[in-house]
Amino acid sequence: MSFLKSLFGGRASAPAPAPESEPVEYKGYVIRAAPFQNGGQYQTAGTIEREVEGVRKEHRFIRADSHASRDDAVSFTLSKARQIVDLQGDRMFD
Repeated sequence: MSFLKSLFGGRASAPAPAPESEPVEYKGYVIRAAPFQNGGQYQTAGTIEREVEGVRKEHRFIRADSHASRDDAVSFTLSKARQIVDLQGDRMFD
C-alpha cells in the first residue's frame, strides 16, 4: 500500500522537531540544542543567541553528525556550539 501512495502522490510525513534543550549560557551567549530525528538517528542542530547593540541576534546551525540517542546529540550539539562561539564570536551574526 505504501508503494501505491508514493507512486500516486502520497507524501511521507516530515519528522517532528524535537523540543529544544534547556538554555546554556557560555561566554555571554545563550545556547540551545535542538537535535531532530533523521533516519532513526538524531541530527546535531541548535541555536546560539546574543544581544548585540540592543538587538537579539540568533545563529542557527545544523551539522552532518548523527547520534543514536537524543542525550548524546544534545551533549555534542552543546560542545559544537561552544566551539563555534570560540572560533567565530560575534562574526557568526554577520
